[in-house]
Amino acid sequence: MDFQTKKEFLTFLSGYLTENRRQLFDKVIQYRTRHITVVLEDIYQPHNASAVLRSADLTGIQDVHIIENRNRYTVNPEVAMGSSKWLNLIKYNDGENNTLAAYESLRKSGYRILATTPHTNDRTLEEVPLDGKIALVFGTELNGLTETAIDHADDYVRIPMYGFTESYNISVSAALTLFTLTEKLRKSSIPWQLSEAEKLDTLIEWAKRTLKHADLFEKEFLQKRKSLS
Repeated sequence: MDFQTKKEFLTFLSGYLTENRRQLFDKVIQYRTRHITVVLEDIYQPHNASAVLRSADLTGIQDVHIIENRNRYTVNPEVAMGSSKWLNLIKYNDGENNTLAAYESLRKSGYRILATTPHTNDRTLEEVPLDGKIALVFGTELNGLTETAIDHADDYVRIPMYGFTESYNISVSAALTLFTLTEKLRKSSIPWQLSEAEKLDTLIEWAKRTLKHADLFEKEFLQKRKSLS
């Protein structure tokens, strides 16, 4: 569909949504961003990964990239609280080393890869530059990121710790990182919002995920449009 047809399709779908749902969509879409994205590498504990999805949704992140090398990720609905329904989950699981494939794809989309791990040349959250798009990579609860993920990253970020414990768990680490950086982004003059075309595509997808038998609605819309042309 071209842009105008998509606008008409959204109007058509919106007619089947409640007023409260339409208003909520219009409100939330204004805070969505692809300027920051999240990457989860080989997460094997659905509880923690699903908590990250929840944090991503609540901080306005639209896309979450999931690298599946040894482990397949399944959403834990009790933890995710429906957040996965409003996110785009992009999975990489076709090859032996899906981490490099994910990095290549992200770089083609203009992202700088930031590994969330202590490193010789790491930065604190306050020091992370946001002038360009960034992809934040989080590793497993037990072992953190793989050497491949670390060695091929463009930059490194850490969260300061002042206690005896070695690290934050992944869900807390992601929540702190995403909240800090998205707040910093929204207070900046950087154009971080989705483009009008991206907003339209996202709103259509949200509407389709809300309605049962969305494919039938789309078929009906196209048939009506064809009969009028």
